[in-house]
Amino acid sequence: MRHVICALVQNQPGVLAQISGMLASRGFNIDSLAVGETEVQDLSRMTFVVHGDDAELEQLRKQLDKVVTVVRVMDISTENFVERDLMLIKIKSNPAQLVEMSLLVEMFRGRVVDVTHDTLMVEVSGTEGKIEAFIDLIRPYGIIELARTGRIALVRGNLGEKSA
Repeated sequence: MRHVICALVQNQPGVLAQISGMLASRGFNIDSLAVGETEVQDLSRMTFVVHGDDAELEQLRKQLDKVVTVVRVMDISTENFVERDLMLIKIKSNPAQLVEMSLLVEMFRGRVVDVTHDTLMVEVSGTEGKIEAFIDLIRPYGIIELARTGRIALVRGNLGEKSA
């Protein structure tokens, strides 16, 4: 089962290495990882996606709770939450294809962020499925480079105030 874990951690050097090392030592492969500052100056939010059954994830959560720099941990997979990825993709382009490619970008609510005589760079954000669908449709044009962030997520409503 896919789990989206959010952890509020103290904003200190080495926390990311400590948490990712702990996950690796327990046999968890991190499918996605994103870390960034929060509205509280001294805290960062780690959002990671892992696969495992409920018992394994409960054990993981208990282990995370023992880490001194971890303030709060929450598996938000069962909550009503919003998640997003961000992607930058550089695509081969020529003037004859520009209009067609621009329409695809617009359909996915993406944004052209750079154009040269033979490339187009596009920014797309959304769910993992949306990002994957865009990649599949744009692949025939020729993908030169692609970079994606990890997933970020927040629980809808007031639940997030009481949790990670």
